[in-house]
Amino acid sequence: MAATAVAVPLLTSGDDEDARPTSLVIPEGWRSGQVYDAIDKALALPPGSAKKTLTKAALKLPSEAEGNPEGYLFPATYPLAEKTTPESLLTAMVRTADKKFNGAPVSAGAQRNAMNVYQAVTVASLVQAEAATPEDMGKVARVVFNRLERGMPLQLDSTVNYALNRTTLKTTESDTRIDSPYNSYQRMGLPPTPIDNPGEEAMRAAISPTPGDWLYFVTVKPGDTRFTSSYEEHQRNVAEFNAAQKKASPQPTK
Repeated sequence: MAATAVAVPLLTSGDDEDARPTSLVIPEGWRSGQVYDAIDKALALPPGSAKKTLTKAALKLPSEAEGNPEGYLFPATYPLAEKTTPESLLTAMVRTADKKFNGAPVSAGAQRNAMNVYQAVTVASLVQAEAATPEDMGKVARVVFNRLERGMPLQLDSTVNYALNRTTLKTTESDTRIDSPYNSYQRMGLPPTPIDNPGEEAMRAAISPTPGDWLYFVTVKPGDTRFTSSYEEHQRNVAEFNAAQKKASPQPTK
């Protein structure tokens, strides 16, 4: 219902512009593929190198992940040394996620919402992808829980974008009909895995969602995300969003 901005990895180095970077910043909300690409670039490796190391990295992921690190490549700043490897970076990211996610507050928060920690990470990834601002995160999390509790499909554009490996503001009707376990328009419940790598604010929202009865939301324009429990009101908000998008789109020349 909202879109995720595409960030650029921050590679910091000393005064010598040709020197190898000294640290790598992974932004909140990046997908695993973006993290792999950033690692390859930071370490001056051929594209695809980081992803190929997954089978030998022996990452300590939860059993529910089934070897997929999505959600556990924690967004943070990681130092780059002479002997840094893709394996060491991925291991550090998963270790950091383990420290952040496996403490008592997250475990207790997940239990309060009848989830395990892996499901809480999945909700946090949805919040990270969908919330237009940090202030909206708790409300987005509440929408997710309210819809799950009512047996409603989540209908989140971010899950369709993940299935199609893209980022866009506009999801078409045909997009919502794709055959994918990540298509939350067609499938009930949470997606099978997280859809990005969330940060601490998104996790806090996932375990302590803002109280409310909202079932729908849409970001009509930057800074104006509207939450409602009324389908009719939501349709009016969506119409306003579509009108704003049409107005902002370049008009064909005659």
